[in-house]
Parts: sequence; structure tokens; C-alpha cells
Amino acid sequence: MSIMTSNTDKMLFVTGTDTDAGKTFATGWYARRLMDRGLKVVTMKFIQTGCTDSSDDLLLHRRLMGIDLLPEDREMLTAPEIYTYPASPHLSARIDNRPVDLDKIWNAACRLADRYDIVLIEGAGGPLVPIDDNGTLTLDFPKTHGIPSLLVTNARLGSISHTLLTLEALTARGINVKTVLFNHHFDTDPLIAPDTHDYLKRFIERNYPGTEFIDVPSITL
Repeated sequence: MSIMTSNTDKMLFVTGTDTDAGKTFATGWYARRLMDRGLKVVTMKFIQTGCTDSSDDLLLHRRLMGIDLLPEDREMLTAPEIYTYPASPHLSARIDNRPVDLDKIWNAACRLADRYDIVLIEGAGGPLVPIDDNGTLTLDFPKTHGIPSLLVTNARLGSISHTLLTLEALTARGINVKTVLFNHHFDTDPLIAPDTHDYLKRFIERNYPGTEFIDVPSITL
């Protein structure tokens, strides 16, 4: 399929410090925040594993956005690649005997960008999760297409190092880090949580002056 325009200026790639950083929650919450500003927003799951006919992550996005399923969800534009086994995409694709089609994902993102003001593309797992056995990694997608990123982090022990490593990985690939989303859902330790938050906020302000630092509140659904 040929796409006339890419509209990459409308796309944001959501990555996280690791698999369980809280990307799905942060993506849905941030989408709602943008909608409240009057923007027409859609979320997309880059690659979904552990599902069959639909994306569980997209269902959570829609709940947090306060909307029903979209026509694009039923068209499978928002979850163009779904694999059954809950594992890294390279393994899930091997198990299902169906390679990840990055062109299909890109074309879907472009079609969404033609219809919406903002397309939030939630990544699969951590930033360097493999897509295939040939060395293709998750961050190769936003790098190839020049898509800026949102980085989701949290207050778990070790997240300072994970966040700084992820920032280095993004920067090394020339991927612009537009926003850091700090997910407060994981604020379990009364000493570690505020210290981690404040350290990362200061670090971003000092080393990434053009990057927003936004707090994502803990919400019980």
C-alpha cells in the first residue's frame, strides 16, 4: 500500500524503561490529557503479544480516554500486528510463524495520522526489545521514521539507572525525547519514590532542557 504523506509530526512513540514501566496506563492517560485540550487523538499498539483477535492494551487506552472502541480499532489499524504468545515480539512471531511486518505497521500509523491530530504509538516491552532474529530492535522504528518519543518511567528501585540508560539509547539514535512521563502508580516506598521523582526531574531539567517532565497520577480503575 502506498501512503502519500507520513505526517510524522503528528506521531509520538511511547517507550518505557522496561516491560512493566506502565506504558499502557500512561499512554491512555496522556491521550485523555491531549483530548481535554481539544485535540483529536488516537492511540496505537505498535506490536501486541499475548492476544488473539484484539489488543488488551487498546481496551485500557479507551477506558482511560473515556471513549468506546473506535472505527479504526475494528479496522485493525490501531493494532496491525497481534501475536498469541505473551513474549518478546521476535519470539512471539516465531511461535506464530508470522514475521513482524514493519511496513504494515508504518502504513497503519500513516493512515491514522491522516485522520487524527495526534497518534500515540505504544511500543512493545522495553526500548531495545527485539522485533526479529536479525537484530531489528523496537527503537529502530521511531529512528527510521523520525518519530519523537515519550518516555515512561516510575519510582521502582533501579528506575533511575534504567531511565538514564534509556535516555542515552534514545539520544544515541537521534530520537527526540519530547516528554518524560513519571508514572506514580509505583510509588510504594515512602523514601525511594519521592527521591527518584525529584532526582529524575532535576536531571531532565539540567540535561534535557527541551523535554517536558509530567507526573502521571495513580488512578484506580
